[in-house]
Amino acid sequence: MVFSSIVFLCIFFPAVIILYYICPPILRNLFLLLASLLFYAWGEPKYILIMLFSTVFDYCNGRLIEYSEHRGKKNSFGRLVLAVSVLGNLGILCVFKYTDFIMSAVNTLSGSSISLPGLALPIGISFYTFQTMSYTIDVYRGNVRAQHNLISFGMYVCMFPQLIAGPIVRYSDIENEVSGRRHASALCAHGMQRFLAGLGKKVLLANQAGALWDEIYSLSASDMSAALAWFGAIAYTFQIYFDFSGYSDMAIGLGEMFGFHFPENFNYPYESRSITEFWRRWHITLSSWFREYVYIPLGGSRKGTVRQVFNLLAVWFLTGLWHGAGWNFILWGLYFFVLQLFEKLVLFKNQGILPAFLQHLYALFFIVLGWVIFACDNLEKLKHYLKMLAGIGVPAVNRLALYEWSTHAVFFLLLAAASTRLARNLFEKLSARLSSGTGQLAVYWLKSAWCLVLLVLSMAMLVSGSYNPFLYFRF
Repeated sequence: MVFSSIVFLCIFFPAVIILYYICPPILRNLFLLLASLLFYAWGEPKYILIMLFSTVFDYCNGRLIEYSEHRGKKNSFGRLVLAVSVLGNLGILCVFKYTDFIMSAVNTLSGSSISLPGLALPIGISFYTFQTMSYTIDVYRGNVRAQHNLISFGMYVCMFPQLIAGPIVRYSDIENEVSGRRHASALCAHGMQRFLAGLGKKVLLANQAGALWDEIYSLSASDMSAALAWFGAIAYTFQIYFDFSGYSDMAIGLGEMFGFHFPENFNYPYESRSITEFWRRWHITLSSWFREYVYIPLGGSRKGTVRQVFNLLAVWFLTGLWHGAGWNFILWGLYFFVLQLFEKLVLFKNQGILPAFLQHLYALFFIVLGWVIFACDNLEKLKHYLKMLAGIGVPAVNRLALYEWSTHAVFFLLLAAASTRLARNLFEKLSARLSSGTGQLAVYWLKSAWCLVLLVLSMAMLVSGSYNPFLYFRF
């Protein structure tokens, strides 16, 4: 089940939110846990056992680490438990996500023909294993207290709003809200608005851009041109942003409706003037997770340039691998490693030479190229597509390219505007001018009307169309 499905929008979510508020407060964590298990089991019930194992496993590990601290054994027993937790979580992730990839690589390198087990990837496994692993690390560090209530901890791990596509919610982010949270009508209303904005991003923008990318990607070489290849690459650039940020908006909005404050995951990343800035704005919770639990523990930038380069390499190799079991994801991670290394050692020392406009174009150019690497799971296809972007073996422009660019120019301008602060700034200026009580009421009704329009249009699009991809099945 995904958020942008008729079943979720018309049946599951209305029933869950109504029953949640009917439930006595003392039973709400239990209800939310059961609802989350039902949500996850809807599509793949057998894999719920993996998530339950991970939950119980790290609940016990957290309690054991706490026990070791009380007994003065943190440096021995506690460290052992932490190692068991980290290795256990990584082991689960590796078995289900990377077994086929590793065995396929072995077959390729050795010329053998070992049969692949063909293990299906449990949806959301990369998210909840990272969450439970960060929990035990934070308990060991003393940043959070071990949760004694298994139901409350299970609710945190299995919570359906952020289970399948993030953001990665660390236990420290919502520690107080797990045990007791306040519910306010204003927060719930804001959450609904946030959810509908995300739904609109996903259904009305991302799906339409994705259909264009799929159309271009499936064309034969004889129909392609450099202009058409760039059209497809830009379409995918918009698709993955509005899809991922849309899901994050929906998750954050759902969290608010249940009384939680999830961390922000996107901050207008396409406004960036460097690749380093881009990764401070894109998938913020993942970047902060790797910085907190990999980069800094390895030494960060504190142990000299050579060590810093190695630490960056480790982070970006793991970042690429986290996104999927494929060579293109590893290449994608290393691609951004090289770019960030270039910026740290060369570009940032001379950054003032370039005007802001050129800095922005530089960042966008390499971001688009990066998304092409990310999207092409076949390396031969990737090589061919990069050649077409460079105009090698294809004409610069053809009739189909002119048709696509002219037909979708307005749509692309809309996507570009929606990916910046433009609309938000205009609305904030309007709200500031309408400072009176009557004006604020008008703003409220304007927001409500806009949300209703988004809901109606999104539902109409979902009912009438069949294109509604879920991009995070590889995560």
